[in-house]
Amino acid sequence: MSHRSAAALWRIETLTPVAEAPLEFLDPDLSFRGKAKGVHVRRMFLAPEDVALRQGLRVTSPVRTLVDLLRSLPRDDAFVALESAVTHRRAGSARRAPLAGLDAVAAAHPSRGSAKTRRWLDLCDPRAGSPAETVARLRMADTGLRPETQVELFTPLGRRVVLDFLFRREGLAVEIEGYAYHGTREAHRRDVSRFNQVLQCPEVRSLLRFTAQDVFHRPAGMLAEIRAALLALG
Repeated sequence: MSHRSAAALWRIETLTPVAEAPLEFLDPDLSFRGKAKGVHVRRMFLAPEDVALRQGLRVTSPVRTLVDLLRSLPRDDAFVALESAVTHRRAGSARRAPLAGLDAVAAAHPSRGSAKTRRWLDLCDPRAGSPAETVARLRMADTGLRPETQVELFTPLGRRVVLDFLFRREGLAVEIEGYAYHGTREAHRRDVSRFNQVLQCPEVRSLLRFTAQDVFHRPAGMLAEIRAALLALG
């Protein structure tokens, strides 16, 4: 298996749910000539180090999987997969360790010397915490907004908080909420407490919160709110 199918087995997040994509394979022997419904076969060379076993199946290694996704996917999709793989992420009830390093992906990419590849890898943030954070950062960067990311701050009482994004000069914090909804009273209490702590940090003058739905489906509104807040604070 390769591409999105391999990514799913490695628990690498992608924008397209694996159930909505065809099964993807590589044919290193260049022998496949047929067609199969719901299956996409690419005739491509595989080096021995490109192959690994995962759940008893032969799949492309994490590095090779990322190289294939960088070559085949649109920018946003590729970045989501890349940043998911190079950082700690929660996979179900467990927290998954990074699967690859940026240097290894850059070295293995066949177009690593191209301007596009260098630009993409330079934009990658291995500290991103979710696909929604990745896409929010890309949307901001596309319009010239480049906040600091994953910023560690402390309240006057010494409580540590980590912000998704901070426009330090204006003192604007931006937080992106993931897909998961935690509807218990205790989760709500923790959320309220955390955001109160964010606003206690001397560096923060204002806080904006956006959902994953805002990021993926209403990005223009999100960007307009950020720009309006920056203007008011500037």
